[in-house]
Amino acid sequence: MSQSSVQDPLSLSNVKRFIAFRVLFNARFYYPVFTILFLDFGLTLEQFAILNTVWALTIVLLEVPSGALADTIGRRNLVVLSAIIMVLEMLLIAFAPIGNTQVVFYLFLANRILSGAAEAAASGADEALAYDSLTEHGLEKHWGMVLEKQMRLQSIGFVIAMSLGAILYDVEKLNAGLQWVGLDWQISKEIAMRLPIFGTLGLGVLALFTTLGMRETSGTEPLGNSWATVKQSFLRTMEAGGWILKTPLALVIMCSGMLFDHIVRMVLTLNSEYYRQIELPEFSFGFIGAGLALLGTVMPRLGKAMAEHRSKAFNYISLALSIAIGLWLMAQFIPFWGALPMVLVYGGIFLNGFFVSHYLNQITDSKHRATVLSFKGLSFNLAYGAIGYLYAASIAKLRDSEPIAALPEEKVSGALFQTAFTWGPGYFVSLAIGVFVFAAVYLKARGPARDR
Repeated sequence: MSQSSVQDPLSLSNVKRFIAFRVLFNARFYYPVFTILFLDFGLTLEQFAILNTVWALTIVLLEVPSGALADTIGRRNLVVLSAIIMVLEMLLIAFAPIGNTQVVFYLFLANRILSGAAEAAASGADEALAYDSLTEHGLEKHWGMVLEKQMRLQSIGFVIAMSLGAILYDVEKLNAGLQWVGLDWQISKEIAMRLPIFGTLGLGVLALFTTLGMRETSGTEPLGNSWATVKQSFLRTMEAGGWILKTPLALVIMCSGMLFDHIVRMVLTLNSEYYRQIELPEFSFGFIGAGLALLGTVMPRLGKAMAEHRSKAFNYISLALSIAIGLWLMAQFIPFWGALPMVLVYGGIFLNGFFVSHYLNQITDSKHRATVLSFKGLSFNLAYGAIGYLYAASIAKLRDSEPIAALPEEKVSGALFQTAFTWGPGYFVSLAIGVFVFAAVYLKARGPARDR
């Protein structure tokens, strides 16, 4: 097909399927009830934290090999594989026996490993396939339009999934809704708990059918030498890590980004249990999540203005203060109103992502850019895994303490969560001060004044 025969980039099959895959893969109905879903199946807080640490480490371990695997078996096949894994990870827990802690833990462990593998497999391969399809027809200049369309539709899918997922999980509101539309059905709590999982399983099946229609582009045929490509990818990533260690400003940006990312992501992971502790009804979790997600339409513009008109030190302090105040207010566990400080914390994930991308791309040459950004993803997930392990260890230690041991069984989980959460502001402030002092001393000793 000649380059001039296609004028509309959104008419290309790979591009349309890329957009559909991104929407179906990321719009998961269980996200607004993520924490309480695990706990209601019978897992403990420390088991939940360990499972998410495993998820993060799986991505860390497979991120580099997955890129090499794309070159070995083909990008299209890797995207198909990620969709297959998504279906399998949902099937593992869709029929898990509620309350059978040992069986549930191992099923959810396998689920977290597969989920991390699916994330690593999909990471970049779908985007590269769509971009190469544009290049094949001389339409690569329209990539921005494709991304804008994809992000807009993905946001819509995310809002719908967040809203419906929480409603499906709230058995009282679900049954009331069925009665309101004239259906004389009664859904049990056990069935309602599985509905967000079944919904996500359905999206996974649709994602699989979507990827099966993709095709490999010319010039990106599989190479067939897996070991050589894995080794080459690993060496490139380690080279990027070495460059970061030798570049003062890059190291400071990376440390700052890890600081903000790992604490905010941990709070977002635990948000459904937090909402339960401040007495919010379960059906509202999705609407809150959807509302917070809308910050993504505002924060990049604010981040751009701050990056262009304020110093790096000012932006660091502003972001640190915002997150610290938000964490402290959340730690007061004020009924209902305790959800408002989430805006300060949640907004931090958008600003941090913008700042890190903006500053790193400014100082990174094109030779290292892709691998530096890949290394950033690895380091951020490693930090997230570390805080998950720390949280699990803290919960286990608290569980054996005298005040917790004296509580009735039904109050233990809430007391553990609230006690551990109140440590968050002090933990964050201590690290924020440490990173700031390190950056000031390190840049003064090794970096030019303009870097500050």
